[in-house]
Amino acid sequence: MSHDADKLIRQLSLVAFLMAERRPLTARDVKGNVEGYSEMSDEAFARRFYSDRAELTALGVPLHSQRDEFTGEELYTLRSEHYFLDRLELDDDELAALQTALYYLEGQFAYAEPLRLALQNLALGRPGFPAPQTATAERVRVNVPDYSPELAGRLSKLESAISKQRTITFRYWSPNRERETERRLNPYALRLDEGVWYVIGHDLDRDATRTFRVSRIRSDIRFATRRERDFRLPADFDVEAHRVQRPWQIGEATLQARIGVQGDTAWWVHRTLADAGVLEDGVFTTDVAQLEPLVGWILRQNGRAIPLDPPELRDAVAEALARLRTRHEEASPPLARARRVAIGGTGIERPAGPVAPERFGVLQSLLAHLLAACGDGRDATLAADDLAERFSIPRDELQEHLSLLNLVNFGGGCYTVYAEVNEEAGTVRVDKELYGDVFRKPPKLTPLEARAIRLAIEYVGPTIAAEAHTPLQRVRRKLEETFGQFELAQTPEPRVSGDEEALVRTLSRGADKRRLVEIEYLKEGDEAPTTRLVEPYSFERELPVWRVHTWDRTVDGPRTYRLDRMRSARVTDERFEPREGFDPNYLFEPHVAVVWHSPAIARWKIERGARQLTDRSAVSELPFKTEEWLISEVLADRGESVVLEPASMRSTIARRARELQKELGVSRRRTAGRA
Repeated sequence: MSHDADKLIRQLSLVAFLMAERRPLTARDVKGNVEGYSEMSDEAFARRFYSDRAELTALGVPLHSQRDEFTGEELYTLRSEHYFLDRLELDDDELAALQTALYYLEGQFAYAEPLRLALQNLALGRPGFPAPQTATAERVRVNVPDYSPELAGRLSKLESAISKQRTITFRYWSPNRERETERRLNPYALRLDEGVWYVIGHDLDRDATRTFRVSRIRSDIRFATRRERDFRLPADFDVEAHRVQRPWQIGEATLQARIGVQGDTAWWVHRTLADAGVLEDGVFTTDVAQLEPLVGWILRQNGRAIPLDPPELRDAVAEALARLRTRHEEASPPLARARRVAIGGTGIERPAGPVAPERFGVLQSLLAHLLAACGDGRDATLAADDLAERFSIPRDELQEHLSLLNLVNFGGGCYTVYAEVNEEAGTVRVDKELYGDVFRKPPKLTPLEARAIRLAIEYVGPTIAAEAHTPLQRVRRKLEETFGQFELAQTPEPRVSGDEEALVRTLSRGADKRRLVEIEYLKEGDEAPTTRLVEPYSFERELPVWRVHTWDRTVDGPRTYRLDRMRSARVTDERFEPREGFDPNYLFEPHVAVVWHSPAIARWKIERGARQLTDRSAVSELPFKTEEWLISEVLADRGESVVLEPASMRSTIARRARELQKELGVSRRRTAGRA
């Protein structure tokens, strides 16, 4: 039997023994009665027992210890409330909504399997679960452009290193330095910000806590040592303190900027940038560490944000507009040859699979499911294929998992279950042993399962609330009561806007009841929102943005709207019939712009799919539906991106740059010596 299998049997048997005895036990009691310890030397037992206790605590199963006041020996207990799931207050609609979320996250969510296992535990003993796919699952599409098998594999390896507290090594590409360096990291936590994954930990070479973008890891992730544990998580670590800041606030703030955002733009700035500054009397004040990203944000607003001060900000905006105008009025820049991309030799091994639930957690849940199937009786027969599919266990490994459970004892040869696959009949025969009833209740969620649920809320929380017909905060509070007796310092809080939740609920109600919805929408480039009457059909989630696909009655055509630009939505009394032949996930054949990027920004554009050229510039092909969108994208690059095709857009962008110089009051830059 493998080392991992021995450890699993030992840990499950330790839990079973402590819970069966229901009294404080000494280390001698454990060594003499628990499967896997009795044959060890005293030194080996002390080492393994310590390691097993630490791992169980990390899995959300903390063992309590206290010293015997008479003998001085350490006594160990495990209270049932630290192992079993408390009575769950989620109603059937709320649980069904979570199940629906799993359906539309499939294939785009690295944590789908831990989420599935968590839902198995939450639904144990409830008839009708897992729930069938609902209409909502068909109506919501999750699109994660950066998701790939490589990213899922890296997240899996990082989760393993975090849970085992193992030091890792990897090669990391820094766009600022334009080179790769070898890094050694004690990883503390993963977090998802604005659709991008980051790992936070202690950089051993720089002796500081640093944040690394996972997609910039350029090699396989390896354990640095052979030890079972390399470090401990600092007691004061809180992942919320490491939320990735706005691009212009990364680093030490050296300036404070004031930006005018009058009228209807102000509510949008308040909704989307409340964490980055203060909005008062139409002026947005924000701390600045880097000017260029803030200049890009101002220009992206296409006239709806006016730089007021400091003078350095106004000068930078003026310089960017002058550069943009000149580069689009002059002849197109000559293109260098495409840079050859080396094939192979990247050092990246075959990617690991998506994040898998801890095997301990799988066995916990499998044991509870088998015993729940027996109910008050002594045995049960289950379909083997269904059981393997329910727990995502490869069919040919099902008996191996059952055999591990068969060896879990309570000390003194008392077992909990005996289960065996009958290959001819395609069934699993389950016999409940003497102590089987002890484990009929579902176990608490592990920290990884808790993270999976929090991430699901981050991805699609508003649709969970809409499907359950209940406020998201209520569902979240109920779920967090199931997370067990462990700290969530490594699990980021989901960031879901209350406005976003209300809009999804309103639009979902319109789609369910087939009623027209009146929306107020601020189009990119417009200064005031317009009122539109739409038939809502489906949602698309592309972090960090929600979109709704509609048929717009106002313009009599299909339109897609971003929820962060939607000021309000109201369900009307007027009904609509779904349009025959209309695909709510329509996609017009978009136009394609060919855009050149200067060496100043090319390295960041290459991350998003641009082709690198030999002179360190880059070229990309950008699909676009509207000219307004393309203009805003090019404006945001501060004159460092130049449209090559379509040629007609060059004069349009030059003209808009000229107009913005006047609108923003930056036609003339300060000269040297002026105050």
